[in-house]
Amino acid sequence: MNQTYFSTDLKPLHSFRLHGKAHEVISLKHISQLSTLPQQAYVLGEGSNTIFLDDFAPPIVKVELKGLSIKETEIHWKVSVGAGENWHNLVSELLNRGIFGFENLALIPGTVGAAPVQNIGAYGREVSEFIEIVYAWDRQANRLVEFTKQQCNFAYRDSIFKKDAGRWLIVEVKFAIPKQWQPEVSYGELRALGSPVTAQQIFDEVIATRRRKLPDPEEIPNAGSFFKNPIVTVAELQELLKKYPKMPNFDLGDNKVKLAAGWLIDNLGLKGFSTGQAAVHKNQALVLVNLGEATAADLLLLARTIRGKVIEAYGVELEAEVRLLGRQGLITL
Repeated sequence: MNQTYFSTDLKPLHSFRLHGKAHEVISLKHISQLSTLPQQAYVLGEGSNTIFLDDFAPPIVKVELKGLSIKETEIHWKVSVGAGENWHNLVSELLNRGIFGFENLALIPGTVGAAPVQNIGAYGREVSEFIEIVYAWDRQANRLVEFTKQQCNFAYRDSIFKKDAGRWLIVEVKFAIPKQWQPEVSYGELRALGSPVTAQQIFDEVIATRRRKLPDPEEIPNAGSFFKNPIVTVAELQELLKKYPKMPNFDLGDNKVKLAAGWLIDNLGLKGFSTGQAAVHKNQALVLVNLGEATAADLLLLARTIRGKVIEAYGVELEAEVRLLGRQGLITL
């Protein structure tokens, strides 16, 4: 049965650790209870990509659906996982079982169910490369829907589940992981690993790099990358390079280029910049942190100040990658 808690402290439910109260939190542990959920509830995994800025009035559904099933075909491992499983634990488990491919995505916080919503990615990989089917509960029609990869409309940090967040509750993800493993070491620090390379080496290097660059939310509250890496046209990039010739960029094809939001912020000397108890992390400009007792006002002022300075310097608009929640639901910067 679902368990329901009233007037619950929001601080332990999200990794940025702002204070607030949730009117109602429902713990979802079994799919048989899906039809009983309030239609307007907010779906929450581990809260690593969500920041509650105020008391929250709508019900919250905390997804705790578990389960791992592995089957094999001639060319694939077929891995079905409950949406409430921890993402990094899944990556570790598959590696230990000799199933390779997810190692670049190690140590990304959150649940398996959150992975398709954001189309999580790191070090040259995106989770959408491996997704075969996503099973999601349609809260409007009260039925379970099966999405193929194509139907998920995956894009950079985006999916159909993010665009219509109030409708879908992901309950299970089915991955098809090729048995013929192809290492991805073209990105950042992984280039130094050389060849041949093992999945374990990639896994270890990704973890070491992330721990070196990113603050642990258990020690310094944060929600990971606060801003998306912006995408511009080739012509816009050429203009920017005239003024900033060292600006990192990544060709996406189709006349689109991805910029590094962290570099844009760092280049303005904003590492360590703070408003109240909210600050830009001293080592990673893309991560905003709670220095202890930050308020929502501190964080919003910080984020909007950064956004304004980036627009002023580069003419580029930053969008929040994290989900910002006011009293009634999602808000924008």
